[in-house]
Amino acid sequence: ADYSQDEKALLGACDCSQIVKPSGVHLKLVLRFQDFGKAMFKPMRQKREEETPEDFFYFVDFQRHNAEIAAFHLDRILDFRRVPPTVGRLINVTKEILEVTKNEVLQSVFFVSPASNVCFFAKCPYMCKTEYAVCGNPHLLEGSLSAFLPSLNLAPRLSIPNPWIRSYSFDGKEEWEVNPLYCNTVREMYPYSNSNRLLNIVDMAIFDFLIGNMDRHHYEMFTKFGDNGFLLHLDNARGFGRHSHDELSILAPLSQCCIIKRTTLLRLRLLAEPEYRLSEVMRESLLQDPLAPVLTEPHLLALDRRLQLVLEAVGKCMDTFGEATVVANDTTQPRS
Repeated sequence: ADYSQDEKALLGACDCSQIVKPSGVHLKLVLRFQDFGKAMFKPMRQKREEETPEDFFYFVDFQRHNAEIAAFHLDRILDFRRVPPTVGRLINVTKEILEVTKNEVLQSVFFVSPASNVCFFAKCPYMCKTEYAVCGNPHLLEGSLSAFLPSLNLAPRLSIPNPWIRSYSFDGKEEWEVNPLYCNTVREMYPYSNSNRLLNIVDMAIFDFLIGNMDRHHYEMFTKFGDNGFLLHLDNARGFGRHSHDELSILAPLSQCCIIKRTTLLRLRLLAEPEYRLSEVMRESLLQDPLAPVLTEPHLLALDRRLQLVLEAVGKCMDTFGEATVVANDTTQPRS
C-alpha cells in the first residue's frame, strides 16, 4: 500500500511530469497485489443514503466510492466502455494498509479515534487533515478499487481541458455559460473541427449528466490513436451526489451543438424501453458487486428520469435542425 502518484506529486516527492491530473482534495491509495497488479483505492467518504447538501459547490463536494463503482457499470451498459474496471471491496486498514506499507509518511498518519476505530488521513494542500480522516469499523473500511491504466511509458496519454469546463470560483462564469452559440466557436477549433472529438465530448456529457457529475474539468486520451481516439471517463467519484436534482447545464455540449452519434442515440432509446429500463439494468448489474446495494433506489430512479431529459434534448434539436443534421452516422464501416 502506498500513496498515489497524485499525492506524491503534491508532496513534492515524485517526478510530477508523469502525473496526468494531481488533485489534492481526496485521499487515494495505490494497493499492489501479490501478482504485482495494481489498483487505485478510494475509501468511503459518504454513506449511500446521504445526499450532497444543496449549498455545496461542485468543487468542494465529497468524493464517493460507490459513485466510482456505479459509473463503471453505467459506462458498460451505455456501451462506451471507457471507465477502467472498478469494484467494491472491504479493506482491513490495519492488516492491508498499515502493516504492509513501507511509506513512513503513510504509517505516521494512522491513529485510533475516540470510538476505538483505526483511522488515517493524507498530507496534502487542501482537505487532508485529521478531521477529514477515514476510519474503519473498527478495522474494516469500504472502498472502490479501480484497475490501473498501463504505465505512461507503455501507453502515453494526454490530459486536455474540457471546452465546457466550469468556473472554479464562487462568482465567475465561463463563456459557454453565457453564450448559447458557444459551440460555433468550438467547432472551429482544432481538433474539434476535423475529428470525432466533439461527438465523444457529447457522449461524455450524457454520461456525466446521468450520474450528476459537474466536475469534468479535463479529459484524458491515449496518444496512440491520434485525434480520433476515445476519451477516458476517469475520476467519477463526484457523481451520484443528489438524486433529487437534475443539473441540465451538464448537457450543454449536446444542447448547444445539437449532434449525437447514432449508436449512442439507439442505445439510449433502447434503455428507455420498458423491457430494458435503465434503472432495472443498472440494479441487476450492480447486484454483482461485493458491496451491493451500491446505489439507493432514488438514485436508480433518477437515471430513468434523466434519460428522458436527454432524449427530450435530442428531440428539440431534431425539431430545429432535422434528424439528418443532428444524428451522426457512426455505424458505417470505413473502407479498408
